[in-house]
Amino acid sequence: MFYHSLLSDWNHGNAHFLRGVVAELINRGHEVKVYEPEGNWSLTNLLEGHGESYLQEFQNTYPQLKSTFYEADKVDLDALLKDQDLVIVHEWNEHSLVKAIGEYHAKTRKFKLLFHDTHHRAVTERASMQQYDLQHYDGVLAFGNVIRDLYLKEGWTKNAWTWHEAADTRIFHPIESEEKLGDLVWVGNWGDNERTKELQTFLIDPVKELGLKAKIYGVRYPDSALKALEEAGIEYGNWLPNYKAPEIFAKYRVTVHVPRRPYVESLPGIPTIRPFEAMACGIPLVCSPWDDAEHLFTPGKDYLVADSKEAMKKHLSDILNDGETGKAIAAHGLNTIKARHTCAHRVDELLQILEALEVEAPAL
Repeated sequence: MFYHSLLSDWNHGNAHFLRGVVAELINRGHEVKVYEPEGNWSLTNLLEGHGESYLQEFQNTYPQLKSTFYEADKVDLDALLKDQDLVIVHEWNEHSLVKAIGEYHAKTRKFKLLFHDTHHRAVTERASMQQYDLQHYDGVLAFGNVIRDLYLKEGWTKNAWTWHEAADTRIFHPIESEEKLGDLVWVGNWGDNERTKELQTFLIDPVKELGLKAKIYGVRYPDSALKALEEAGIEYGNWLPNYKAPEIFAKYRVTVHVPRRPYVESLPGIPTIRPFEAMACGIPLVCSPWDDAEHLFTPGKDYLVADSKEAMKKHLSDILNDGETGKAIAAHGLNTIKARHTCAHRVDELLQILEALEVEAPAL
């Protein structure tokens, strides 16, 4: 598996799912090797901002996971790939590497090769995505139907499957905590002005106007965002290691999901990893509008939907003032995750895809 990073989740929300898939494969007895580029931006920013002690903490949390670093201009694909049965290349890799792996595959045909897309760039940065040379890949794993259909329509690949993200329930599960640090917590990066207005409407203003005690974690918050949080009386917690989210969720009573604009406008059915995380941890969830076109969840039961600031305030008040409302939402969401949306479910789907490609799963 070629990832941008396995070790770092700094501004790298996909790390949760990628780690979970590797852990699940290893747990089933498969031999998994993960490669990430030396000096990748996620790990570099993490180490610069938070120090190397994090790496030991990561290893303690995921003792079975490890990465091998490579230099893009010196990578020996024959040494890395000659004995593999399956190779997955995540979309946050250099175009040159994606092409080189495809060309190596064309010469050897000794393994199955899949490209894994978990981002909205196929819609928002189409020119960049078109530059990926996938002609020698066996297909694409896309994290939503819209992305899958686009790859097929544009002729970027001959095969594509929808492979949604999911919760790593080894790490993300309910934690009992008598101590409550506040009412509302939100975990997410600001980033790129893709939801600045939405965060103000569905998160910052409701917290301020309801007088809630709230804390926000994430990176890439500009000065204007930090000022808005301060004016609303919201504490800013900076970067939170992804695997620590469950213990933080346990200390608050409700969370919200505010999807980025590309997902709302162009990518219906793709919620990103955040709702999976919240529901897996058993915390009540309220979302700003997004279209669950792929029927992953049941709006109104797994989570509540607020189509305006006033609706968000009402839902938050209902959950905070009536414990049974919050318990019902949290329990339904958690049961849905357990029944349909764990990394174990996604590995089952991956093995089915391999069977479709005439790969015998036991041979992996």
